[in-house]
Amino acid sequence: MLTLTSPVRTWAHPLPAGGKLAALAVATTALFLVDAPWVLTAAGAAVAGLYLSAGPGFARTGLRQLSPLWPFVVIVGLWHFWTGDVADGVAILLRMVTAVALANFVTMTTRLSDMLAVFERLARPISPILPPRRLALAFALVIRFIPVMLDRMALIRQSWSARSPRSPRWRVMVPATLAALEDADRVAEALRARGGAG
Repeated sequence: MLTLTSPVRTWAHPLPAGGKLAALAVATTALFLVDAPWVLTAAGAAVAGLYLSAGPGFARTGLRQLSPLWPFVVIVGLWHFWTGDVADGVAILLRMVTAVALANFVTMTTRLSDMLAVFERLARPISPILPPRRLALAFALVIRFIPVMLDRMALIRQSWSARSPRSPRWRVMVPATLAALEDADRVAEALRARGGAG
């Protein structure tokens, strides 16, 4: 399974995972409470500065990991241009790109084990109902599997394009779902082999 933590050490890697996740929650909440385009633009520039402060190699890797977001940017942008609500569309796009980029930055600079520990601490109040480690592991697996599935979808689309001139559209959903189930079975077997989720 793909790990998103950057091997390039940055100033953000040693920071506590709990603090980074809390800052991410506060920042994304603030983004959705603000509508002024200039404030959202400044926030986007600040996030870009975070990437650049970690070095050009780190920034290039982060930009590549955001590439699956661009089709959504195009669709939302064209829709708001067509409806004539350009200002609202710009605000939505700035908010979306900034929030996802910030979340990606936190993921790239935080180890999976550290995230798992934070989720476990947060889940302790519901431990009589659900073991915290299982819930934490579920969150961590979701975070890690999203880019894996995006890459798998891209490969399926490429395979379709190599065999047919037509656009795949909804036809990729069945093989993508089967691939997701196969990956889930493999992860479940690996967990069982290691004694389960705890």
